Amino acid sequence: MSLIKSKQRVADHGEVFTPPWMVEAMLNLVKEETERIDSRFLEPACGSGNFLVPVLQRKLAAVELKYGKSEFERQHYALLGLMCTYGIELLADNIAECRTMMLEIFADYLNLDAADDLHRAAAYVLSQNLVHGDALTMRTSDNGPIIFPEWGYLGKGKFQRRDFQLVTLAQTSAFSAEWTLFADLNKHDIFQPTKTYPPMTVQQIAALAPGGAESSLFDLVTDP
Repeated sequence: MSLIKSKQRVADHGEVFTPPWMVEAMLNLVKEETERIDSRFLEPACGSGNFLVPVLQRKLAAVELKYGKSEFERQHYALLGLMCTYGIELLADNIAECRTMMLEIFADYLNLDAADDLHRAAAYVLSQNLVHGDALTMRTSDNGPIIFPEWGYLGKGKFQRRDFQLVTLAQTSAFSAEWTLFADLNKHDIFQPTKTYPPMTVQQIAALAPGGAESSLFDLVTDP
């Protein structure tokens, strides 16, 4: 693959893509985390998915190894793996390509078509987890604060979502360098979610996608 899309983009944005061999070598430095389904990865300049795509592929391989004999668990843990990948990208075409590639990999793994609730739920998750914005200013392309959903799997087909502002999450590094981005947020009053949602099924998450019946679900959203 080419490491640049154009010389002008390199000049304007410093856009140069990391070669696949280097991506794999870097991910191997944290191999156990890349193969843990619920470990969370944030790529602050995700481009078209050079890092996030192989992270997702490793997570799906872990899902297959652990839950491949149960289609129900396989589907829900695959969605959890997708939910635990996050990205920020300055350029609109890159973030669109990243979302498309991630969705295609997820759909191919589970043999989904676009009409499936699981496909629509995954598309919605990617629209929330992969943000068109600037990681340096922590603002979206329309100048709002970058907000990420923290997804958790409760079991029996139910997911929990809490939303956090990136600027708040970034403060975790000031408390302990060993913490991951979302670890133990409830230990400090400052790390409160901006919104907490009721447990949701795949069908309810799919309803949040464009054209879905989202109003009934958002009526249940609670503030911290």
